[in-house]
Amino acid sequence: MTTSNRRLPGRMPGWAKVLTAVVLVLAAVFAGIRLAVLPGIKDLFGTETRDRSGPVLLESIKDMSRYDAASGTFQVVVDLEKDAKLLPDAIRGTRTLYVGTGTVDAYVDLGRLGERDVTVDGDRTSATLRLPHARLGKPALDADHSYTVSKQRGLLDRLGDFFSDNPNSEHAVQRLAVQHIGEAARGSGLTTRAETNTTAMLRGLLHSLGFTEVHISYGS
Repeated sequence: MTTSNRRLPGRMPGWAKVLTAVVLVLAAVFAGIRLAVLPGIKDLFGTETRDRSGPVLLESIKDMSRYDAASGTFQVVVDLEKDAKLLPDAIRGTRTLYVGTGTVDAYVDLGRLGERDVTVDGDRTSATLRLPHARLGKPALDADHSYTVSKQRGLLDRLGDFFSDNPNSEHAVQRLAVQHIGEAARGSGLTTRAETNTTAMLRGLLHSLGFTEVHISYGS
């Protein structure tokens, strides 16, 4: 009576498991590349975007009495770096390079005119107006022309973004861009241009109404 000795299948060695996992990952990556290259397959497994936004609600209406007389477009490159004192940048730290484009309007608030600010002679041929100085509006960042050039993050920051509800937030660089654009607008002479344009507009309007002499000045 003969008996056959059969070896029981042994467990897979650890190195074999690692090798198998690497092969599977490479196969999946290669398959993804093939799907992206083959015509028609990409559309078959592509994503579909749906806009499920609710209706827009009107919160308030404000009557405007200002004359927007000039507008400037500004662009700034923001280089924001945040480092940890005791950790290298590869572990903890971020550096973002952001190009911000925005506009700033300069306006004259005609609603501030009082009875003493407008003088008309008896013949209604001469008018004198005293207007408030032009002011700058809040900088408005143009999302279509603002973008992140590069963003470097340490390992801990990457893990934090992974578990964050708002990863890759750009609020900090956007705030800096708005701040720098506002500072540039204050030194650009935009308000002077606005007052010149307002003067030309009012003179043309009053001349069309029959006034031959129009005197316009600006005060606080």
